Amino acid sequence: MIYNLFQYLSDYDIPGQALFTHLSSRAIMAAMTSLLISMIIGKRIIRWLQKKQIGETIRDLGLEGQTSKKGTPTMGGVIVILAILVAALLFCDLKSIYTQLLVFTTLWCGGIGFADDSIKVFKKNKEGMSEKMKLILQVVLGFVVGLTVCYSPDIVVREKVMDTTETVYFSQGTDSLDVNAERIVTKGQWKNENVVKSTKTTIPFVKSHEFDYASLSPFNGAMGWYTKWAIYVLMILLVIAACSNGANLTDGLDGLSAGTSAIVAVVIGILAWLSGNLVNSDYLNIMYIPGTGEIAVFMSAFVGALIGFLWYNCYPAQVFMGDTGSLTIGGIIGVSAVLIRKELLLPLLCGIFLVESATVLIQRYYFKYTRIRYGEGKRIFKMTPLHHHFQKQGIPAYIQSPSYPHHEVKIVIRFWITGILLAVATLALLKLR
Repeated sequence: MIYNLFQYLSDYDIPGQALFTHLSSRAIMAAMTSLLISMIIGKRIIRWLQKKQIGETIRDLGLEGQTSKKGTPTMGGVIVILAILVAALLFCDLKSIYTQLLVFTTLWCGGIGFADDSIKVFKKNKEGMSEKMKLILQVVLGFVVGLTVCYSPDIVVREKVMDTTETVYFSQGTDSLDVNAERIVTKGQWKNENVVKSTKTTIPFVKSHEFDYASLSPFNGAMGWYTKWAIYVLMILLVIAACSNGANLTDGLDGLSAGTSAIVAVVIGILAWLSGNLVNSDYLNIMYIPGTGEIAVFMSAFVGALIGFLWYNCYPAQVFMGDTGSLTIGGIIGVSAVLIRKELLLPLLCGIFLVESATVLIQRYYFKYTRIRYGEGKRIFKMTPLHHHFQKQGIPAYIQSPSYPHHEVKIVIRFWITGILLAVATLALLKLR
């Protein structure tokens, strides 16, 4: 809103105007604004939740310190959502298709999580919304994002094909050098074929650094065009559902999901800024995607909101984010990764989410398999998701000696450290090929 206002008043040469229009300044202000909003309104929302007795129902699973959390206010994800939306609406370009998609994702996933938490809290149904219904709603979001990526003329990739070898970077409509320029001016101009609707994405370890989903299509011509986009949309559905549910499963200890998600969001913000920056994308040999700088501003607001929420969510937690927050966090991460064409880096970057989800699936299907084969279900882990495995005292199936429970603070910090290592590895892959 502020950005669009100053763009509208650009002809009046208002002092300090560049501060509210430059990408890096807007990113910093968005992060600080969302941080302050989440910290200021957080206390008030927590008090309101306590007054309405909207607390977490805890089942005794034999975990250390578990029963002490009974009655802690939940649905605190509302704090994160409000902080993100206010900061994004103030400092993002509201005309950008990327901003619009991310705002829609925040509201949609927040609505799913809010409905799920409402069923648990007000209807006293611990199961909440059915897994099938949540998956259907996530698939709807995936289709909206996928079809928008497919048909929107504003979501394009710029191929670096020039009229001449002499290249100078200028800002739009001026003669001044601008490293954030979204246009290359040469002795000629960009050829029309440079602006393309592409199904390419980024992959690690290879020199070209790109993979085209069109290579998976067995058809050519018109049928090949429809097939490649169908494959791409299916991948988008998978990424969004996996990220949203992965973040939801990770939300089990004080500060775990918020902290690991903030680390992931920082990396996605950096990648978004690099992809939308002409000079840096060329230097790093990654796809130049005009307009993704707005994703960097949005992710700055996202990081600020998560850090502000951690003020109340760190051990011992004064509020839980609930599905309202965790489903929203995962949805934003998945959609933003798709929009900057970095979804194939998520298994590394979101390794915590991946492992947490994998342990749940392994435990579930191994238990069913052994019950059918041996008449008695057996477990590989003491408890899933993985963070609860380290909390619970007992003897896992693959170890013959007893192991002792770790305090949840130690588990959370070690998961954060692991997340930081994965984040650094993801950024290092930009040059390792």
